[in-house]
Amino acid sequence: MKRRLFIQKSAAATALVSLGSMGLQSFSSNPKKITILHTNDVHSHIDAFGPEDGRNANQGGVARRANLINSIREENPNTLLLDAGDIFQGTPYFNYYGGELEFKLMSMLKYDLATIGNHDFDNGIDGLYAQLPHAKFNFVSANYDFSNTIMDGQVKPYQTFVKDGIKIGVFGLGIELDGLVDSALSKETKYLDPIERSQDMTRILKEDEQCQLIICLSHLGYHYRDSEVKIDDLKLAKATQDIDLIIGGHTHTFLKKPTVVKNKIGLNTLVNQVGCYGINLGKIDFYFDDRHNKSADGVSILV
Repeated sequence: MKRRLFIQKSAAATALVSLGSMGLQSFSSNPKKITILHTNDVHSHIDAFGPEDGRNANQGGVARRANLINSIREENPNTLLLDAGDIFQGTPYFNYYGGELEFKLMSMLKYDLATIGNHDFDNGIDGLYAQLPHAKFNFVSANYDFSNTIMDGQVKPYQTFVKDGIKIGVFGLGIELDGLVDSALSKETKYLDPIERSQDMTRILKEDEQCQLIICLSHLGYHYRDSEVKIDDLKLAKATQDIDLIIGGHTHTFLKKPTVVKNKIGLNTLVNQVGCYGINLGKIDFYFDDRHNKSADGVSILV
């Protein structure tokens, strides 16, 4: 089966989810379509897995991902490509190049934005800073305060994009570093409450920036069954409002399609994560009618 046909069939297999107060019956016959592509926890996996690599045999690889991304962009130029962190650490490529290769390849794939995961500190905050010139895309994190570090001014809380007249706001969140990253590596990076920061970000993006689509790039983790306190993506979705999509990372959770969560005012938020190692590419299509009512469907595509 041709890759393009496979993508169309995969996307068609998911049901439209209404986002906002209006039902799908309000949609015009020619809605605007915005495509969000995303990865997480690639962990320096540049090459595809080999034929003898167990359950991941013949899967993944940057070259295959590039071909897939290009084919989707050909179908819909109104596409964003995002990453939810843990770009570094996992193969000898990182040990040898220190992240340079990962950032250069992501730049070649034309990633639009990424957030920072805990393993992105594995060469220290100085090592992360040293590789930033190789990244031709920005990083966002609303709950890491880098003001007393070398990363001050290098990471924004959010960024906005305009695709086909639709304004999109994307903000980032990172997991608490204490217990995961040695303080000698993260130095004076401060962790701020992700729910409070999300409320600030959604207010800014919805009211001040007038965004019609709000996305959170999260490296908090999908769900922690053994903890009612530790914030994860499902808890974040339930405790906040105005986030349309949470793109997650950290827990290496493989979802075939996004989870639909009711936010604190009873509207739908999508939560998605596509496992790890570049094995899958997430694809979420948002549809907007002429009054900016929106719906979405999503799928995880095997690379």
